[in-house]
Amino acid sequence: FCYRKYGHNEGDEPSYTQPLMYKKIKTHPSTSKIYSARLIQDKDLTQEEYDELIHEAKTRYERALEASQKRDMHMKGEVALAVTPEQIEAMQPYKDTAVSFEVLQEVAHKLGNVPEGFVVNPKLIKLLEHRRTLTQETKIDWGFAEALAFGTLLYEGNGVRLSGEDVGRGTFSHRHSKLFDANTGDVFIPLQQIREGQGPFYVYDSSLSEYAILGFEFGYTVSDPLTLVIWEAQFGDFANGAQVMIDQFIAASESKWNQPCDLVLFLPHGYEGQGPEHSSARLERFLQLCAEENMQVCNFSTPAQFFHALRRQMRDAQRKPLIVMTPKSLLRHPMVVSSVDEFVHGKLQLVIDDVHAVSPDTVQRIVLCSGKIYYDALAFMQHENISNAALIRLEQFYPFPKNELQQLFAKYGNAKEIVWLQEEPKNMGAWNFLADRLRELAQPLQGVRYVGRKSTASTATGSMKQHQIEQEEILNDALKVK
Repeated sequence: FCYRKYGHNEGDEPSYTQPLMYKKIKTHPSTSKIYSARLIQDKDLTQEEYDELIHEAKTRYERALEASQKRDMHMKGEVALAVTPEQIEAMQPYKDTAVSFEVLQEVAHKLGNVPEGFVVNPKLIKLLEHRRTLTQETKIDWGFAEALAFGTLLYEGNGVRLSGEDVGRGTFSHRHSKLFDANTGDVFIPLQQIREGQGPFYVYDSSLSEYAILGFEFGYTVSDPLTLVIWEAQFGDFANGAQVMIDQFIAASESKWNQPCDLVLFLPHGYEGQGPEHSSARLERFLQLCAEENMQVCNFSTPAQFFHALRRQMRDAQRKPLIVMTPKSLLRHPMVVSSVDEFVHGKLQLVIDDVHAVSPDTVQRIVLCSGKIYYDALAFMQHENISNAALIRLEQFYPFPKNELQQLFAKYGNAKEIVWLQEEPKNMGAWNFLADRLRELAQPLQGVRYVGRKSTASTATGSMKQHQIEQEEILNDALKVK
């Protein structure tokens, strides 16, 4: 049994509501007196030794108080690391996120190999063959890019740790980091067989207790800066269950306690008519928490971008959380593939310019968007033969890529307006985060306008028909220049 001697705090008056209990508490000896009396009785400690301990403690507290009043104190993290400073320093020479073709091919070959006699589910044979036989002409989709990012980090000696609901297979059957023998049920994990001396790979299908799991992974990444630690929500909406961990620890630990953290969150996000519990990872909440460069918030549009971002997380000598709005339908979208060259010679782009050969002088409208809706907008422009609008992708929201956007707005200086296009309702998504920032960067004659769904209390409709109507309306509004 325990009690609060002074109630809620030293300024409280607990006898207002508990008069009898606090009469007893006032006459009850303190824990230190009870404990010290027992130690002295058992001759584990003398009265003189106890008095000296109390004196030393009070002296230490007084010195700390004096130092704090002089503002001489500097918080130092006291978490014991699982690796040595020398090990951390040894990993820093790897600044580049690109990987040689030879290493990429070696990793890919291992990703598609299974032991002799291991019977793979027939539906996975083609996927494994695609991974195993990587060539210069191979088109790499999202799941393959992720596996290559993991595999190359393991190849270089980093660890990779992944947890969340059904992460071994992947909620959308795109990962297959754990393979099961169709006859025996035995498990084989290719990422643990990349090469001798590789970093460790852990994958855990965790329970539906987002709060507990995310709290554990936060602690893990704090202790082991050389392991890429990832928690994936089954749908981005499910991060709701871990919001306390996000607010109190992931976003603020460095500011509050000088405790760095480089945890990665994968949050499947995108409006596809799947209803209010399977559409939004609440991008707006993460953006509202952004300040003092405390974390990175991204929504990538290509597999190569995702690959470079994961490798950057281990190679940029920073320890900042990475929040990724990951795709659902784009996992198998025929346009969402990257060339091998983008992995071998490319790098992460914070903003991606219009990829079509539009003349900047003819552009009347800049349409800025992020993630899945880019492909909807691109298909709409091609169908409607629209050539007087520039479609630009914002890949990283925070830290905000001010210079990159400013240069593009100047490039399309004849455009009369900048449209921010989003799928989310107006009171959600990135609009409230971006509105003032975009107006500051716009050229003198460029207006800034929002296009997206109207403000709503719920994140998304559960009607596919209604979703399609809304999507058509916002694409029309954003892209047809009158």
